Amino acid sequence: MPSICFYFQVHQPYRIKKYRNDDIGVDHDYFDDKNNRAILQKVAHKCYIPMNRLLLEKIRQTDGRFKVSFSITGTAIEQLEEYCPEALASFVELAETGSVEFLAETYYHSLASLYSPSEFKRQVEMHTAMIQRYFGQTPTIFRNTELVYNNQIGDLVSDLGFKAVLAEGADDILTWRSPNFVYQHPHRNLKILTKNYKLSDDIAFRFSNQQWNEWPLTTEKFAQWVHRVNGNGDVVNLFMDYETFGEHQWADTGILILCEHCLIRYGVIQIGLSKLPLKFSTQSRPLRLCLLSELFLGLIWSEI
Repeated sequence: MPSICFYFQVHQPYRIKKYRNDDIGVDHDYFDDKNNRAILQKVAHKCYIPMNRLLLEKIRQTDGRFKVSFSITGTAIEQLEEYCPEALASFVELAETGSVEFLAETYYHSLASLYSPSEFKRQVEMHTAMIQRYFGQTPTIFRNTELVYNNQIGDLVSDLGFKAVLAEGADDILTWRSPNFVYQHPHRNLKILTKNYKLSDDIAFRFSNQQWNEWPLTTEKFAQWVHRVNGNGDVVNLFMDYETFGEHQWADTGILILCEHCLIRYGVIQIGLSKLPLKFSTQSRPLRLCLLSELFLGLIWSEI
């Protein structure tokens, strides 16, 4: 059976307040602290805290068999500490289970990898130090902003000592390849884990869309889609924003129910009366390694 890798992205930027022409040279406070606080606390209580509670419950119920990976930017951790320590503590509690892995990325959720290798290295080292400080882990997997990747970025990531990197798995990038295998940099000992964007986006974007021809997305339906990978892949990489659960898709859509009963329930997905076991993995436990001599993944970013 394929392993399922859940990876959730957590990011909160520092928002800039309205800055008038007359403020130049007079007002040097550029950030909208009031808005930053309000948004962080809203998202924390709608998503971070209830979802972390749910994940912790399921990790304990499965004796740690359920596993998940997070990438949390430095600016998000700073704001969690300042505006909602309760939410930050819930992430720390997840880290202490041993079933939750924290990935490295750029501290500011930046595109430094495209413009300045030295700035990229500085931000990654800052972020790694923060993950060590708050969660007691040294990341071995790297996730670049919006999964932007090419083999030159892979060189930078490998030079920093990481053993794997996440990347987009869109059809125009992988062409005939499947996102359900583990790939490798052509010249470095660096594994590449690609997003199964179809299954990820079914949850992240289409779940509550009543115009979608597959709506409603039920437990049984999603389970069947995942199990189709069996025999044609080793891993299903479900990568999405953590705010999918409760913020982008509100709780009243049933997204948390899907998460509990379909994605997490005792390490299995149920189809009818049968229980088909699915192994859950963190990103640092890849399965089959596929070597591609000329693998080159192009840049992808939804906002470019």
